[in-house]
Amino acid sequence: MTGGAGFVAVDSGGSGMRVAVGAAGRGVLARRASREPVRTGERGIDAGHFMEQLVPLVRAATAEAGVPVPGAVAVGAAGLASLGEGLRAELPGALEREFGIRRVALVADAVTAYVGALGARPGAVVAAGTGLIAIGTDLTSWRRADGWGHLLGDCGGGAWIGRAGLEAAMRAHDGRPDGSAALLARAENLFGPVRGLPGKLYPRPDRPAVLASFAPEVAGCCADDPVAADILRAAARHMADSAAAVCPAAGEPQVTVTGGLLNLGAPLVVPLDEELSKRLPHARRVPADGDPLQGSVRIATELATGELTLPSDEAMLCVVIGKGD
Repeated sequence: MTGGAGFVAVDSGGSGMRVAVGAAGRGVLARRASREPVRTGERGIDAGHFMEQLVPLVRAATAEAGVPVPGAVAVGAAGLASLGEGLRAELPGALEREFGIRRVALVADAVTAYVGALGARPGAVVAAGTGLIAIGTDLTSWRRADGWGHLLGDCGGGAWIGRAGLEAAMRAHDGRPDGSAALLARAENLFGPVRGLPGKLYPRPDRPAVLASFAPEVAGCCADDPVAADILRAAARHMADSAAAVCPAAGEPQVTVTGGLLNLGAPLVVPLDEELSKRLPHARRVPADGDPLQGSVRIATELATGELTLPSDEAMLCVVIGKGD
């Protein structure tokens, strides 16, 4: 395998980093993963810490595959669109110095989710986990909706659902209208007396994940608790709103929803199907082909072979080619 035909694909998110090494025509040859998320700082995603995580994974994967370090890399990173200034400025040079890699695609995780799910087809993808973001394309440009984090958005995501459920529990605790005794009981079973919840929640650096941990409890109450069921229906509306905001209005676009939030099952999936049908009657609902790492693999393969045709975007998909390539 020559360096020019080989690739490194990266998926970096809130649960850690995954790396795949492969070659065009041969596919993925080795994988490695780390469970430590990349830190963020004053300049956003910490490029130095990113490289600390990436270098040993790439070294181990190329050794297992028995290949030299490839010449192209696609880096899919959570937060790249909003927090990627430092990473975009520093990572291409760091990759060239460390590995000699001169073809780098810096890709928002929403784009890798899209490409993993739909490939190079027009449509919309909603990536729903702890947070929520929707991305769409007509193959000439990208459109994004939400993904603004648990304080400003991520409406309908796991943290949003969990927070809404805990708010209903607190209303029941106080004796205010629209509270849920069922959710209050589940909150106290999970977190202890709710009077102590602010002190346990607010100082946590992983607050979104803690909020999202309550989302399955909300789903578990839906059969018997109308407050919980209303929360899941509202989440479905938010998800459909984001999909409609980015989906091409013309043609026959495809739409899919990916992410761990779908594990909540029928209490979310049934109203979501209904909302998507109402909001996007011209779009065809399809299952996702693959996950964000597979999207990064697709982008890296096309970058290595010079066949990348996806629309470029400074924040969402930026390709840097070193001198001499």
